[in-house]
Amino acid sequence: MADRVNIGKETERIEFKKSTAELRGGVISIAAILNKHGSGDLYFGVKNDGDVVGQTINESTLRDVSQAVRANIRPEIYPIVEEQTYGDRAVVHVRFEGSRRPYLAYRLPYIRVADEDVAMDQGSYDEALHNRENRTSSWETQLSRYDVSEVDVEAFEEFVQKSHDAGRLAVPQKITRKNIKETLTKLELAEGDRLLNAGAALFVDCGINELQMAKFASDKRLTFTDIRRYTGSIIALADRAVQYIVDAMDWRVEFDGSLERKEIPEIPVDAVREAVINAFAHRIIESRESVEAAIYKSYIDVYSPGPFPEYVAPEQFVNESRKPIRRNPLIAKTLYYSKDLENFATGLKRIYESCQAAGVKVDFLRDGYGFTVRFHRHCGDGWEQDDSQSAIWSANGAPNGAPNGAPNGAPNGAPNETQKNSPKAAKKSFDDLCRQLRTIIMQNPRITRNQMGEELGVGKRTIQRLLNAMPDVHFTGSSRNWRWVVDSDAPTE
Repeated sequence: MADRVNIGKETERIEFKKSTAELRGGVISIAAILNKHGSGDLYFGVKNDGDVVGQTINESTLRDVSQAVRANIRPEIYPIVEEQTYGDRAVVHVRFEGSRRPYLAYRLPYIRVADEDVAMDQGSYDEALHNRENRTSSWETQLSRYDVSEVDVEAFEEFVQKSHDAGRLAVPQKITRKNIKETLTKLELAEGDRLLNAGAALFVDCGINELQMAKFASDKRLTFTDIRRYTGSIIALADRAVQYIVDAMDWRVEFDGSLERKEIPEIPVDAVREAVINAFAHRIIESRESVEAAIYKSYIDVYSPGPFPEYVAPEQFVNESRKPIRRNPLIAKTLYYSKDLENFATGLKRIYESCQAAGVKVDFLRDGYGFTVRFHRHCGDGWEQDDSQSAIWSANGAPNGAPNGAPNGAPNGAPNETQKNSPKAAKKSFDDLCRQLRTIIMQNPRITRNQMGEELGVGKRTIQRLLNAMPDVHFTGSSRNWRWVVDSDAPTE
């Protein structure tokens, strides 16, 4: 007979289960312990009195336990599940921790009392939920491992310019290393030479933020035609995500007889940007999951990791006046200064109203993992009609369904005023702008995007399109010594 092995008693932080046949009870114990203490240990193969009886462990046992925990606890946690031996007996040891209480197990909240798991009362649950959504001591305010010297100067200059233009922040317009530190300290994003986590997330080109973008051939995530993944600052990644969506969208041109043509996107760009900024600002940053921009045949999704608050529906923020729920209040406050975000819980309302005005259907989708803003494509005013005074083209300048660049309804190659103002003509001027911008960058490698726009008389989105179209031009260097580089064989004329 094998010697008796006893590993102690159950406590408020330690739970024993005789085998994985009690897996459901084990999952409930994890949630209860997390709600009381934030961390703990669970053992399968141990009796309630601490005697080790052992557990049969095969190739799927550890995986099954891990999947059960992840599938049935919300918010999701990532436990460490491993085999542990006591003499000749094997047990499954689950180590877990989490700071996002209250946790639900099988959609119900539990709390640990001595060595038992009891249902949490409504008052305690409401208080815990309120504290989670409005915490004052959070990941944001902790010191990061990044120094003020590592700030992305161009992203910070963009923020300062926008804040100055919005009249919401009195800061020097000319950026120097000294006033970067002063401004970050004023914004409560730095302590001495060290950035807080919020400051690093906003302005440092690092791995805190991740953006994943993809285009799919249909409305299912099966076959993709393009996939990209980037890390960087919130400011830079938000610009990149918006530009990716704008470039993927179809645009319609209307001609009203004047020299100016009217360019209309299938989805309002301001609504897209609002969705992207909200996705970065309100996500659960500690999860390290990606913000996603996904282009499908019939719709475009912007996904933010982290579930929408459970006690309120997204539609209530559209139809009612509600107080804001700030998951990352310091980041949200900073983006308010640059007018990228408002502080009055109006983001979803602005998205909805902008889409409604354009005749675009928008859905707000939530699940246990995150929140998605879904824009339906080609459903706005003018997208279903066959109008001889309009042309539709994709962002690369090629008309959709128009032979040889002729606008819809125009005779093939007909030399009329409509064709003179067609997207094909626009492509030529786009190429001219590329050549001009390349020359400007060669003359001033330290030029910012804002200065590029001023030189060419175009907006920031156009500058980003031009840069995306010039693979021979790229940004290099650190935040102290950055510059634009044009490959030596680039055309200059």
